[in-house]
Amino acid sequence: MRLFLDSSALAKRYVEESGTVAVADHCAQATEILLCIVTIPEMISAFNRLRREKKLTAKHYRQMKADFARDIEQATILDLSELVLQYTIQCLERAPLKALDALQLGCALSAHCDLFLSADQRQLQAARRLRLPVESV
Repeated sequence: MRLFLDSSALAKRYVEESGTVAVADHCAQATEILLCIVTIPEMISAFNRLRREKKLTAKHYRQMKADFARDIEQATILDLSELVLQYTIQCLERAPLKALDALQLGCALSAHCDLFLSADQRQLQAARRLRLPVESV
């Protein structure tokens, strides 16, 4: 199964919260994990926000960042291409999305993923309209 995780779903691999078990199960079953290039700075931004909010120690931050780097090495990172941008524009024209959420969907559409995971309900609703197979986590 080619599994696409948006940033909200991927974060559950590193922060224990509702949906963490489902994400871990899907990742274990996946033959390929697909990520949009913008996920990398989004995740580092989220880790740093948790650190600033004192929800992570400096040591825990370094460990999460190292775990994330290992996961990135094994994932397929989808870069911005003309096709991704075409799908992204289509998403923005068909649904009330933020630009980065539309980029995530544009990558998922261009990659023909078997399942799109997200915790963002607006993004999931748009993905359903675009006929992506989705699951909320």
